[in-house]
Amino acid sequence: MISEPYPALDDILEMMGEAGRHLADMEASEGAAGNLSVCLRWDIELRTRFPVVDKITLPQPVPELAGATILTSGSGRRLREIIVDPTVNIACIVIDEGGLTGTRYTSYLRRFETVTSEFNSHLAVHYDQVLLTDTNYHAVVHAQPLYLTFLSHIPAYQDEQYLNAHLLRWQPETIINLPEGIGFIPFEIPGSDALMAANEACLRNYRVVLWAKHGVMARSDVSIKRAADRVEYAETAAKYEYLNLTIGEIGTGLSVDEIKSICEKFGVRQSIF
Repeated sequence: MISEPYPALDDILEMMGEAGRHLADMEASEGAAGNLSVCLRWDIELRTRFPVVDKITLPQPVPELAGATILTSGSGRRLREIIVDPTVNIACIVIDEGGLTGTRYTSYLRRFETVTSEFNSHLAVHYDQVLLTDTNYHAVVHAQPLYLTFLSHIPAYQDEQYLNAHLLRWQPETIINLPEGIGFIPFEIPGSDALMAANEACLRNYRVVLWAKHGVMARSDVSIKRAADRVEYAETAAKYEYLNLTIGEIGTGLSVDEIKSICEKFGVRQSIF
């Protein structure tokens, strides 16, 4: 939830660009991989930056989002280039009354035909979180961080309890910033309805979810940069775990008692350890 004064369009675009560059810098969006979006529930002027208007059919009905604006990356666009010129890479969709269609605003210079192929998952998560929390702001990022994605190919890490017990043991910051841990979704076809439904359900309980053999999705109701930060916290934990695997697992990480003492000190409620 964001309080007034609300960020202006240029501020939102700048933060999306910074988040995209951040994900690229952590090697989580090779080529045109990855996508991001924000959902705003306040009036914002779009025509000055995005003068081309057309209608689209939404991937699912979202009636309670009527009037909301969703800014999302275009299909095939590189996240690292959003900061260079957001209008080339971003579409703005205002949800129409009834929630079946949207009014899309883009630039004459846009370099994509459609929005990201994962837009169904983005929209479903925004919709679910608005229904659950009535937030006026919600951000989602999807990226493909190297170490997390690699670990998702190993059967042991496809168990949520095992995944979290091993990844959240390496730094005090991890349990503080991801107190509920990292969710896990078995492999589903990218862009499919099955992935959309599993992702929506999983992100009710987690702020970062790992898509088996594909990547991650993270969310925030404060800032898109915070959603990108959550990817980085999880990916850093995965790097520690990978390093430990390469040296024969001689590292033990923080003990359960040490993690519980950290949680007590910082008032962190968790159920992993």
